[in-house]
Amino acid sequence: MIVMTREPDAPADYMLQDFLSFDTPDGYRAELIDGEIVVTPPPNGNHELCIGLIVEQVLSQSAARMHFSGHKGLIASAGKDDAGGRVIPDITFAPAELDVFRDAPSWMLAEGVAMVVEVTSSRPRLDRDAKRRAYAGAKIPLYLLVDRQHGQITLFSHPKTGDYRRTNTARSGDKLDLPEPFAFTLDTAAFVD
Repeated sequence: MIVMTREPDAPADYMLQDFLSFDTPDGYRAELIDGEIVVTPPPNGNHELCIGLIVEQVLSQSAARMHFSGHKGLIASAGKDDAGGRVIPDITFAPAELDVFRDAPSWMLAEGVAMVVEVTSSRPRLDRDAKRRAYAGAKIPLYLLVDRQHGQITLFSHPKTGDYRRTNTARSGDKLDLPEPFAFTLDTAAFVD
């Protein structure tokens, strides 16, 4: 993982310009999170298996029909400055009726997104803190964090002023209720770490 930070006296928009011109190696992804450019390598198989299990359950059990995107670029508030963070959730879900992914640019606003999902990997602190605040700042209603290092799954909800006001946490292997528009109980028994 590579992390690049902005000089304290450099304008925030310079960091955004640098980020948007950044060329990442094949398979890697770059994000602008909390004033840092973060480049992460491709995830391991257990990470991807967990994502697949979540997608399967959401598509087969949600009360509303969902579309999803793996690794969709979202424009979100990153916290330290207002240059506009750029985050890439492991999974982004939106109601099918909104059709938010059709003709969307590489980096889209989070309007219409119902839930984002992160499965921790090489830098879990980013998923737990900076990305959580970025998603809340973008007013994404639900953020599901599968924290493999801590052995727990947390659903963050009710975003307000840059963070989520409510959390519901289950141990890995337990069940976790997802509210509308999903309205089903997520089974985490097959999640691996």
